[in-house]
Amino acid sequence: MTYFSIPEIQLNSGYKMPVLGLGTATFASVKADDKKAVLQAIERGYRHFDTATHYGSEEAVGEAVAEALNRGLIQSRTELFITSKLWCSDAHADRVLPALIKTLRNLKLEYLDLYLIHLPISTKPGTYGYPMKKENVVPFDCKSVWTAMEECHKLGLVKSIGVSNFTCKKIEDMLAFSKIPPAVNQVEMNPCWQQKRLINLCRNKGIVVTSFSPLGAVGTAWGSNRVVENEVLKQIAKDKGKSVPQICLRWAYEQGVAIVVKSYNPGRMQENRDIFDWELSDEDCKKISEIPQSRGQRGEKLVSEDGPIKSVEELWDGEL
Repeated sequence: MTYFSIPEIQLNSGYKMPVLGLGTATFASVKADDKKAVLQAIERGYRHFDTATHYGSEEAVGEAVAEALNRGLIQSRTELFITSKLWCSDAHADRVLPALIKTLRNLKLEYLDLYLIHLPISTKPGTYGYPMKKENVVPFDCKSVWTAMEECHKLGLVKSIGVSNFTCKKIEDMLAFSKIPPAVNQVEMNPCWQQKRLINLCRNKGIVVTSFSPLGAVGTAWGSNRVVENEVLKQIAKDKGKSVPQICLRWAYEQGVAIVVKSYNPGRMQENRDIFDWELSDEDCKKISEIPQSRGQRGEKLVSEDGPIKSVEELWDGEL
């Protein structure tokens, strides 16, 4: 079977990133499937893979990359774009480089294509798990953490650096002190949380937005079926002869963002790929733009009156 190449998007670091990536954020007891899923995705033309220390999937992704090379599914590591993320317990200036080195060891790679600050939150070193215990959340020193990320870039261990879950205000604050601007801001984005203001800001600043949970994170602790069961999207899908997930992914692609979608089902992997040879109409886009908006991932469990983050409004700078 022949697969057309997935389009790429230019990053401000000078590198290109495939606009569609496979996410590996698996929080159920199916970790053993990660390697198989990545290999199946590579066979179907995927070249962008998103992992994180927090996901527990780095080792499986690394094993899949090694096997793909051994089997000749890819000819070189350079064909792949691998993203991982710095977890909150390592979001301290002196822990960033050691955390990255551990990630590279897990992946058995010499470099990452993209390394992201997972959340604009720090927790006490050595504390893991999610949701974090409120008593473990400590003040986040963005400037010192980002300076350490810049050093990782200078050492050649990462080709591009970026952030995740950053609001407009946090992006603007970072740009005031950063020597290397973030290449990517990976955020929750879907037709029910369209992030228009953030996307416009990032576009104007040369930062690529990547959408996670483009289908609403069904099956996660905080996600819901409000996206895939939305009547507007279901009607557009019916009219176009497409699935609701395809409508969501095509809509995101037309917003000029990259997309990370998680499905370990080979058929759905292919379905998610089949979004590049058709378009939504102006009327479709207008209907989607009128869908009521609210953030899905609110993070109530991260806030406390006696902690550094006292409300969800403060956490998201009012972007709810």
